[in-house]
Amino acid sequence: MEKYIISTDTTCDLPLDYCQSNDIDIHSLYYKINVDSQGTVSDGETVYGGDKQLEPKVFYSAMRGGSMPTTMASNPEESKEFFRKRVRDGYDVIHIAFSSGLSSSCQNTSIAASEIMEEFPGSRITVIDSLAASMGEGLLVYKAVEFMKQGHTYDETVSYVESVKLNISHQFTVDDLFHLHRGGRVSKTTAIIGTIVGIKPLLHVDDEGHLISIGKTRGRRKSLSALVDKMISTMGSHDNRTVMISHGDSLEDAEYVASLIREKTDVKDIIINYICPTIGAHSGPGTIALFFEADKR
Repeated sequence: MEKYIISTDTTCDLPLDYCQSNDIDIHSLYYKINVDSQGTVSDGETVYGGDKQLEPKVFYSAMRGGSMPTTMASNPEESKEFFRKRVRDGYDVIHIAFSSGLSSSCQNTSIAASEIMEEFPGSRITVIDSLAASMGEGLLVYKAVEFMKQGHTYDETVSYVESVKLNISHQFTVDDLFHLHRGGRVSKTTAIIGTIVGIKPLLHVDDEGHLISIGKTRGRRKSLSALVDKMISTMGSHDNRTVMISHGDSLEDAEYVASLIREKTDVKDIIINYICPTIGAHSGPGTIALFFEADKR
């Protein structure tokens, strides 16, 4: 029987215990922020990622205090080490990568995979561009792992992931338009006016893996309800036994969205987790994102 494992990036936002219990390798993306591990603002920026992590609450507290992090892609040399260890242990690897529309990490990991396959002839490493972010990527990983557990082959799992990835719907809203402005997603005028009148944008990740604005509401609770309404109108008969919600240090709002889902649908299994700093640096504190399988994104 062939041996293979699933790997992914820190941007999948899956709970650490889930990844550990399912033997999922996590390739790190990096970021810089002028805060130390205790949350104290420093003069210089510190690089985090890999074995050096900042607690999400500390990260978002720093952002609320005015710290503006910058992000970096994955390190190909580190990816090579992950792949090399697995190949030496006799495993093939399916790596589900952060959207190429948002980062060069997918390309970096593909280069690393190619070099390891040259180093170890006969090994197989497939890098799949998830065209997804946060727990959209995470939900795709989750589905791949469940599919693998059913006894499917490496090639069958690769084909399955490719076939379902554009059905992973990302619906999210942000609490502060200025972070979207900083990332070039909205104009400064839109950010100022929207903040004054309480406009909350609704966004999604499109088929090319880019963040796209799809609407707006006035008021926080309405924006959260709109996420669930969108899910109900598009989920159809797809497999949504498990859906996911990620948040930018806004657990109460994430739990509110979960309560609406349980109230209005038959979904019972809802996984909630933080949005990682790499994505949170651009979406900001208070972001709420909902992920499920739908007819289309």
